[in-house]
Amino acid sequence: MKMSYYYTIHLFILVSVSTSLNGICQADPTDGFTRLPLNDDNIKLQKPYNEPLDDRYSFDDGVRKLWVYTNDKPYKQGSPTRPRTEVRINGYDYSSGIWQFEGYAYVPKGTSGVTIMQIHGARQGATTLQLRIYNGDLKYYKFDVIEKNLYDKWFRVNVIHNVDEGELTVFINGIKKYVKNDQGPGDLYFKCGVYAAPAGSSKYMESRWKGIKIFKK
Repeated sequence: MKMSYYYTIHLFILVSVSTSLNGICQADPTDGFTRLPLNDDNIKLQKPYNEPLDDRYSFDDGVRKLWVYTNDKPYKQGSPTRPRTEVRINGYDYSSGIWQFEGYAYVPKGTSGVTIMQIHGARQGATTLQLRIYNGDLKYYKFDVIEKNLYDKWFRVNVIHNVDEGELTVFINGIKKYVKNDQGPGDLYFKCGVYAAPAGSSKYMESRWKGIKIFKK
């Protein structure tokens, strides 16, 4: 009886330690990837064409703050698209291989119906991926919920696009949250900021970004 008791306690300790170590040693999404250099030439800004940049964007102490109003103009005259203020990663367009975007995002309460990160380009349609905020929840377009309750906090976003396998993987705070087939190869590139959804956008939309990085495998 005593042997059985001590064996049970010993087994419990081993399982607990093993579980803790697995949590500590969980692979980072960037493991095995090569970080690519980013400089000012790689950061292209898009904003309502009739507004000064300083009225829709700021960059202080490493934090990029981007905002837009639902009745703003598009990024260029004649465009049928919704208003946006976005960082477009320039110089790293891709159509094959395995690529990764990383950044830390912050969305204030009240911002809703807005894409905060996207992969532009696809075989069919304009985008391969849109990560949207609706009432504090992060969604794949307007459909699947990826993570809940993200208002008023910094959270890490990693998106891996394996073009050759046609697969997208989204990590939030280093944890895999979502896997989805992509929209087919195309002229692809990463963007982040605020881009009003086709419907249901709040009057004011804002996101903040820091630590933006691009990786390739």
